[in-house]
Amino acid sequence: MTLTARDLMETDVETVAPDDEVSEVLGRLARVDFNGFPVVDDDGRVVGIVTQHDLVHLFQTEDRVLWIPIGLPPFTETLTYAVDVSWDDLDLGVDLARHAGRPISDVMTADVVTVAPETDLDTILDLLADDERDINRLPVIDSEDRRSSGSRSQTDDDGTLVGIVARQDVLRAVRDERKAKR
Repeated sequence: MTLTARDLMETDVETVAPDDEVSEVLGRLARVDFNGFPVVDDDGRVVGIVTQHDLVHLFQTEDRVLWIPIGLPPFTETLTYAVDVSWDDLDLGVDLARHAGRPISDVMTADVVTVAPETDLDTILDLLADDERDINRLPVIDSEDRRSSGSRSQTDDDGTLVGIVARQDVLRAVRDERKAKR
């Protein structure tokens, strides 16, 4: 039996909306064990994906990564990405305030690679191991048009989010399959 996205996916998917603020999403990321959220519209359609990398990029100064305060002053929570920020970058507070209220739709990746529930394990492995893109999580969408069981980029005509396949899910499945063959 060939494993499919339906066999691997987590169906309880945490998502964000396109109009959620950057500061809110940063706070949510600080409290979860994964590194990104699918962005879904009011109809449950995937319109983007936002990752820690997308958000940290907003607050980088040149090639440095920094501590990112969450919420409003006094900052009681932080995301710890690195510590190399010089005192010459005192405008960071202004930069943080400027970006905190931006909608996620401004920073999300709109060209999302998704899979159908019927997508096979080999296709999923190819997507997660792609050298061009750094994909950690694949949203699984149930499209009204099921002609293709492979991957695709998200369009407005595609269906709703039904699950997500993370790299860890695939690794566990491969491990379990290998153990079962012993």
